Amino acid sequence: MTSLFETAAPRPLAEALRPGKVEDVIGQTHLLAPDRPIGRMLASGRLSSMIFWGPPGTGKTTLARILASSSGMAFEQISAVMSGMPDLKKALAKAQAHRQQGHEKGMVLFVDEIHRWNKAQQDALLPFVEDGTVVLIGATTENPSFELNRALASRAQVMVLQRLEVEDLSTLLTRAEAHLGRELPLAPEARDELLRMADGDGRYLLVMVEALSDLAPEAPVTPEQLHTLVQRKAHAGDKGSDIHHALLSAFQKSIRGSDVQAALYWLARLLKSGEPPRAILRRLMVMATEEVGLADPRAIEQAAACAAAFERVGEPEGLPALAQCVGYLATAIKSNAIYKAFYAAMDLAETHGSILPPKHLINAPTALMKAQGFKDGYQYDHDFPHAFSGQQFFPDTLTGPNRPDLYRPNERGYERDIIKRLSWWDQRRQS
Repeated sequence: MTSLFETAAPRPLAEALRPGKVEDVIGQTHLLAPDRPIGRMLASGRLSSMIFWGPPGTGKTTLARILASSSGMAFEQISAVMSGMPDLKKALAKAQAHRQQGHEKGMVLFVDEIHRWNKAQQDALLPFVEDGTVVLIGATTENPSFELNRALASRAQVMVLQRLEVEDLSTLLTRAEAHLGRELPLAPEARDELLRMADGDGRYLLVMVEALSDLAPEAPVTPEQLHTLVQRKAHAGDKGSDIHHALLSAFQKSIRGSDVQAALYWLARLLKSGEPPRAILRRLMVMATEEVGLADPRAIEQAAACAAAFERVGEPEGLPALAQCVGYLATAIKSNAIYKAFYAAMDLAETHGSILPPKHLINAPTALMKAQGFKDGYQYDHDFPHAFSGQQFFPDTLTGPNRPDLYRPNERGYERDIIKRLSWWDQRRQS
């Protein structure tokens, strides 16, 4: 009699449909074509260590298994999330034993989420990768440039896997329906929406297909009904992740480049990914000074006003205030001159240390300070024509030919007027 504990649980659809041959892999032709990196490896029958970097559900684990099988190598898989140094040592010991038994083909060690391992764990792999005891295949959703030790990263090629296109997902859906033995009862528009909801993640598509597999409605499911039956895949962009920083970078660069259409798109992507509106508003206020500056002094006012409006109204009605701020900054005349001038001034202050201001600029509230000559010779600018005395405000060591020229406005927007004023004052200061 079969025990309950011996009863085999049904395999998830994603596991049941996992390809066993490279010809069955969907997508990633930029790596798998005969003249591309992995295609050439398969043709030669020799694997080198590599890191698969790409979003979830793009076939990283599947490819690792296929590569090992196609090359006649043993395959060992560990998860960096679930395992530590003892598990790594066991896997490496198994690889050494495999080698000592005379297996010429060696072993593929697949480390899922390899970016989760610390430096010591990554370093422990190095000698075994170097002497060929294992061929390392690591999988990560994070940028290997930041997450992997330089020594380990230099011993493995980075293979960038791409999110699956809608056409790829459609092929996968057809395979899933063939495996189930029937088509899902979806209206054509709902079928298209299901593919969009997967957001390039093949595994998530199969999860949704499995959730819909027992549907038997009298009429095809509409897109609206679909959203009540399954949930859209959460947008990528968790704080601290590569995609989070990529979205922020694209957002700021679009505003800097005066592309309001793209800036609004990246704003929407940030909000969809869960970026807090207050964090976006903070960045917009930074951009008002960093990207627009004095070319349009109202930019900072607009950013502050939009932030205040959002705080007053809240979500969701306050979100268009973010769009208004993005629209203003993206279409404003740009200058980073005052931004650069500030950091040049910071460098100057660091270089020259604690120089006292000229005596005539220091108030003399005591008799001793008056006797020492503090404030002597100070000229009250409002007592002069045009409220300009032309006196010296820099320390003595930074006067004459050494006088810094920190702020250099551009011939754009409001700064055109600033240039005229600076020129007028400089002429009188030198006369």
